[in-house]
Amino acid sequence: MPEMLYRGRRAFRIANDELQLTVLEEGGHIASIEQRASGVNPLWTPPWPSIEPSVFDPAAHTRYGNDAESKLLGGIMGHNLCLDIFGGPSAEEAAAGLTVHGEASVAAYEISGDEASLQMSARLPEAALRVEREIRLKGDTAEIVETVENLTAVDRPIGWTQHVTMGPPFIERGKTQFRVPATRSKVIEFDFTGGKGLQKTGAEFLWPHCPRMDEGTIDLQVYPADAVSAGYTAHLMDLSRQEAFFVAWHPGSRLLFGYVWQRADFPWLGRWEENHSRTNLPWNGETLTCGMEFGVSPMPETRRQMVERGTLFGVPGYRWIPARSRVSVRYRAFARMAESIPEAP
Repeated sequence: MPEMLYRGRRAFRIANDELQLTVLEEGGHIASIEQRASGVNPLWTPPWPSIEPSVFDPAAHTRYGNDAESKLLGGIMGHNLCLDIFGGPSAEEAAAGLTVHGEASVAAYEISGDEASLQMSARLPEAALRVEREIRLKGDTAEIVETVENLTAVDRPIGWTQHVTMGPPFIERGKTQFRVPATRSKVIEFDFTGGKGLQKTGAEFLWPHCPRMDEGTIDLQVYPADAVSAGYTAHLMDLSRQEAFFVAWHPGSRLLFGYVWQRADFPWLGRWEENHSRTNLPWNGETLTCGMEFGVSPMPETRRQMVERGTLFGVPGYRWIPARSRVSVRYRAFARMAESIPEAP
């Protein structure tokens, strides 16, 4: 499995008759899961040029903005791992060099494998964690085993979220559909949209009917048809189910895409929507995305906020990694053709 270039980035690719999956060496992002019959990659490719995190220089790379997210945005693509925070760093952490969503999204990974499987690992020196992934293709499914090792002698509370972001052509206004076994839900408690969002800030509701800012509700099972919209909602997965999932379907391509995971590992799913609302760098009002972000935390927030929140709806909002211990999770992604969206994968 030789190293290759993918959109100017060092990458590795595995493939079988049904899927072609590409992983970036720096950041470890799953940049593409292409369904070969359709030729469609449902994951998001940013509209701006992508660079390796290791070469990021805030003075030279001003096109990505000028804050703790800039280094991440310069190299982000597709599915990125948020570890050991889900959200922004504190002011002190940012001053010390920590980026939004933590080190795992900007670290350099060692990658090896064969035609249909790969192994990748990285050490996160500031977090004192080691992260490993094994990805294996089986038919229309990518099976993933992910392990986090605590390298310290201290039990650690961490954020751990799979930030799966989809984009065009798979995400299309008024057309792309979604199914999730969600129950109690909440809109993020502050307005980060500059007044361009439609969701009622802080509202609690039952999936999929999200209260609007004005009146009525938004059906989160269909991407909005509005020219501009944005928002973030947190969803508790059905506690009666062993497996949780999301599925997304585009009626034009007939592509069905989704992930399945153990609900006990990742009880929360965040739905992030960015529909041409952000006009600052590097967004420039040009980005259309839908993030389905499953993990141990309901809201993107600082480490202190995560710990102080503790729970939402009585369910923990972070996970403990015991001292000198390894914790593993399994989940899978799939991409296949379908004539309609099913209620479950």
